[in-house]
This record gives sequence, C-alpha cells and structure tokens, in this order.
Amino acid sequence: MRKNFKEMLALVKAFVFDVDGVFTDGTIIIHPSGELLRTSNTRDGYAVGVAVGRGFPVAIISGGKSDAVGVRFRGLGVQDIYLGVADKMIALEDFRKKYDLELANLLYMGDDLPDLEVMKLVGVPTCPHDAAYEVKQVAVYISSFNGGRGCVRDVIEQVLRLNGKWGESSDMYMQ
Repeated sequence: MRKNFKEMLALVKAFVFDVDGVFTDGTIIIHPSGELLRTSNTRDGYAVGVAVGRGFPVAIISGGKSDAVGVRFRGLGVQDIYLGVADKMIALEDFRKKYDLELANLLYMGDDLPDLEVMKLVGVPTCPHDAAYEVKQVAVYISSFNGGRGCVRDVIEQVLRLNGKWGESSDMYMQ
C-alpha cells in the first residue's frame, strides 16, 4: 500500500535540489561579461538555511557551472554543492553515502527532464508547479508555487513542521 504524502514527508532526513527552474524561475540574464545571472527567492534561501541549521543535510545538484551559485549556497550553510554535473545519479550517490542515507529518506525537487532519473529513485520526488509535464508525472507532490517563487520553502517548511523543527526561535538561521 502506497503511503500518503504527509507520511512520506515524515521519513525525510535530507533534501536534494536542482537549481535552475527550482530556485530560479528559469530566466537567465546574460551579463556583458558572459556571466549568467539568476534571481532567486529569499524565502527559499531562508528555508534552506533553517534546514541546515536544524541538522538536515542539503545537497545542490545542477548541470550549471556558475561560481555565483556555489557562493550563494555556501552562504546558506550548504556543504554539498555539485555543479556542472552531467550525471546527477553519481552526485546523488556520493551525497547519500556521505551521510549514510537511504534513498527512501531523500526528498528531491527537480523541474525538467535531467531530473527524472533521480526522481524515480528517491523516496519523495517533488517539483515546482511549473515543472515539465514528464516531471509532474513522476512527482508525488507538486508544489502550488512555481520555481523561484517559493516551492523550495514549501517542501522544507512542511518537513520541518512535521518534525517540530519549524517556527520562531532565537537560534534559527538568520539570512
């Protein structure tokens, strides 16, 4: 018998996220220097920092190679940042082994075809509201928020609330 989404969330011990289309709305601005600029939602960033501060491992796995992305996530306390990844399965396995995690205890959020293989393996595959059709077919939860518009905060907050680790606290991560 398949568990409902809230039962699945209770099993989450770590988060894994794609970047473009999840933390961003998919829009990339090309700076005259050639740097690809992205915007992201500060509430998504805040939630990542809270999750890290509450002891949840967080990984970023992206095909993108922007140094700025690494700087942003390191600033939020994320230690496991995989950029320029051609095979997301290899990065996922490295992260899983590092923290001795079972696939069933991983929540992954992706938005497009390169995320499908990973999403089919993890215990809690999720996606933004505006994800690709094929991704939505695999996801057990589709956020009501689009990429770059709060979908990351949505899933993190749900998991932390279920674990009694969300709410006002003076030791909570401050962005």
